[in-house]
Amino acid sequence: MCKNVKTVTWESEALMGTPKESRWAQLCPRAALSHVGLFVALMLYTGGGGLVFQALEYPAELAKQEFHRDRLLTERWNLIRFVSEQNANITDEQTLQKSLSDHLAVYERVLEQASSSGLSLEIDLNFPAAEEKWSILQAVFFSSTVLTTIGYGNIVPETFWGRLFCIAYALVGIPLTLTVIADLGRVFATVVSVIAKHLPEMPRCCSKVTDANPAGQRSLYALWAVGFLFLYLSAGAGLFKMWEDDWTFYDGFYFCFITMTTIGFGDLVPKRPKYMLLCTLYILIGLALTSTIIELVRRQYARSWQQLRALSGPLADTLRRLGDAGRGVDVSALHNDLRKVLTVVTMPRLSGGRDALSDKRQLEWEAAVEAVIRDITAPVNQKKPPIVQIVIYESSV
Repeated sequence: MCKNVKTVTWESEALMGTPKESRWAQLCPRAALSHVGLFVALMLYTGGGGLVFQALEYPAELAKQEFHRDRLLTERWNLIRFVSEQNANITDEQTLQKSLSDHLAVYERVLEQASSSGLSLEIDLNFPAAEEKWSILQAVFFSSTVLTTIGYGNIVPETFWGRLFCIAYALVGIPLTLTVIADLGRVFATVVSVIAKHLPEMPRCCSKVTDANPAGQRSLYALWAVGFLFLYLSAGAGLFKMWEDDWTFYDGFYFCFITMTTIGFGDLVPKRPKYMLLCTLYILIGLALTSTIIELVRRQYARSWQQLRALSGPLADTLRRLGDAGRGVDVSALHNDLRKVLTVVTMPRLSGGRDALSDKRQLEWEAAVEAVIRDITAPVNQKKPPIVQIVIYESSV
């Protein structure tokens, strides 16, 4: 059934009004293979990058932790020895306090550096590593933040080869990620268009508004899309609330929003390694969904602005002068024109029945609208200033 399908366009407009057989042909597994292949290629690229990052950065992480552990133990022993020697040989109290304060300051600084490098301050266990920054799951999660340009900043490469590989990895992977996100967005648009065809009819009040005003229909679709995005963010917030012990629902929603918009402050980052792969998958799907909805809202803004600029009459001319020149515009004329247009828009349609206007009131309303439009489009008669003619007569007498 799918042999004759060579190219498939995953656009929402392409499925509108297509036959049922054609729709099934577009949704067949062979036609969807390219989309699945793109997604799988991105997953393999992300996993491979995580393995390379771990191979380059994990040995350096272990060496750094060992260095700070030895330094911490050395400074601790120096502090203990200093205190014991001073107890045996009592000297001036002021000098003792100053020397002890200097040794404590050095030890506190070493403690802070050891803690920031990932060591747990447990003396009995010889200061073990609190967590592995470059474990396989953390490295894969870091790769996904590089490809999606989120960049939390909690984990960064510190070696020369790790940073060099990060540059090359991002140059190749970011275009691939953007391609996959755009492809997923088209798939989402197709799925939404197919689902919309099987939804029950809208209520009568809503259908009247959308049938009479296509712009209102597009605005309604954009509103539904934004509502679905908030639902997706809320679902992610609930999951992160269950995964992270110290996160509230608000913290999860804030993290999801900052992530899906690729802001990526890094103030909140998941800490459970076993959920990193699910988090990566959630972020990739959410980015495709968010970019699609943002593009839909952006197009709605663009259409509204084009309709505003397409208005005829003195109001449109005044708005164009405002946009082009920015100065020297007659604000009073703009105010009068806007008042007249608002009069036309907000003029109530008085109805005698439920669905139709009476003939008399219909004629009165149309006459009033025509009068206002005629008043708007009529040329403005400006008073010309009086001309004073001065004649200078020169005589040779």
